[in-house]
Amino acid sequence: MSNSLVILPTYNEIENIDSMVRAVLGLDEQFSILVVDDNSPDGTYLHVQQMMGEFPQRLFLEIREKKQGLGPAYIHGFRWALAREYEYVFEMDADFSHQPKNLPKLRAALVDGADLAVGSRYCDGVNVINWPMSRVLLSYFASLYVTCITRMRVTDPTAGFVGYRRAALEQILNYGIRFKGYAFQIEIKFIAWRKKMRIVEITNVFINRKLGESKMNPSIVAEALFGVFYIKVKSYFKR
Repeated sequence: MSNSLVILPTYNEIENIDSMVRAVLGLDEQFSILVVDDNSPDGTYLHVQQMMGEFPQRLFLEIREKKQGLGPAYIHGFRWALAREYEYVFEMDADFSHQPKNLPKLRAALVDGADLAVGSRYCDGVNVINWPMSRVLLSYFASLYVTCITRMRVTDPTAGFVGYRRAALEQILNYGIRFKGYAFQIEIKFIAWRKKMRIVEITNVFINRKLGESKMNPSIVAEALFGVFYIKVKSYFKR
């Protein structure tokens, strides 16, 4: 059995899922994949089912009844991983905005003692490709806003390319996570920071998706902006 599980939440990713699965499983035999699909109308999960015979004991699938949000999909995957013997658990997008070739770097940081390894767009300048300047500025200043409110020392608190050591993930889930969208990414890092876990950032060049549609919408942005205050206030009452 591999020791590293990559969780891919999917909703209508039929154009990307085949290439992504092959890219990750082609890295080395220690990586496995769990696809958590929200009953994609485009049949993403059906294609994954077909591929499972090609990658026995390395490609797994969980199908949820309907679209319920990014955070719940990852939590579903985290609990699935912790019910098994994976030592390192990773979250990443299925659209190639996160580069599979950087997974071994994240794992190396965990092996070296990090509790969380974050694939960061901002720890070494601004590393994004094919984003309009408006979105670059929004993302960059949103990260500054989050770090200003929370005071945590993570340059890319909304990053969705993250590796977890098993023991750290268990502690984070026991703390309790409220948010479903991009605020989920902030909340989970803030919990780790409050618990004085070691967080290491690794440069990841973020490449805007070429195929499929972005899941970003105004409600997700609003949740992240206003959720930061909830996360900060909650920390005073739950230590």
